[in-house]
Amino acid sequence: MDLGLAGKTAVVTGASQGIGLATTHALVAEGAHVLAVARTPPTGDGITPVAADLTSQDGTKAVAEAAGEVDILVNNLGGVIPASMRAAGFLDLDDDTWQQTYELNLFATVRLTRALLPTLLDRRGTIINVSSIGALAAYPPVDYGTAKAALNNLTKALSEEFAPRGLRALTVSPGPTRTQNWSDPSGYAAYLAQKAGIPLADFLADVPANMRITTGRLTEPEETAALITFLASPRAANLTGTNHLADGGAIKTV
Repeated sequence: MDLGLAGKTAVVTGASQGIGLATTHALVAEGAHVLAVARTPPTGDGITPVAADLTSQDGTKAVAEAAGEVDILVNNLGGVIPASMRAAGFLDLDDDTWQQTYELNLFATVRLTRALLPTLLDRRGTIINVSSIGALAAYPPVDYGTAKAALNNLTKALSEEFAPRGLRALTVSPGPTRTQNWSDPSGYAAYLAQKAGIPLADFLADVPANMRITTGRLTEPEETAALITFLASPRAANLTGTNHLADGGAIKTV
């Protein structure tokens, strides 16, 4: 199926690995040109690497200056910060941890969206915010889940305000995905496995049953990237304001 993305310009944040990298490659494969934003961005045909730290105002300015006219914005940047990983619960999360989590998972998206919104409106573009099923269920850590819940609300607000002007805004909420956060020895799953006193491989093998994932496996980054790419395309032209789960059936109700 031709998704009609040839000649489109997309900005993808958190593009150096996982879902962001897979989305960058998927969009390029459909003929789009991608500005891949990360502290260490990828390179390749159809990709303009933009090295930026989006938790800073300067990083947002650098992306906006490099972007020019934009049709698609994929706000994929996010993750659990180390201080949140180490927290046993709510009482262990201090103000600085909350601030860092919200900078990474919400405020960076707010700033970049605000900077690119004029060109997205001019081109009747699409914004896709990558959230998490942690926004819908009380999985620890609580700071991460609440930041993602705020991101979901932001998507709805953008859709309500700007859909009459041709802008679409959607959320994609992955569940456990075979990214660095879940499969790398330095990731969050590895930390949880260490706390449980079991090897990472055994911990990951138990995740589908423990989280009641209907398909019985973790999602691959390329699968979520395919969903994002479809939603960004004219084939999904009347979808806006919706949250699309990529979780293998972990969330039973929405």
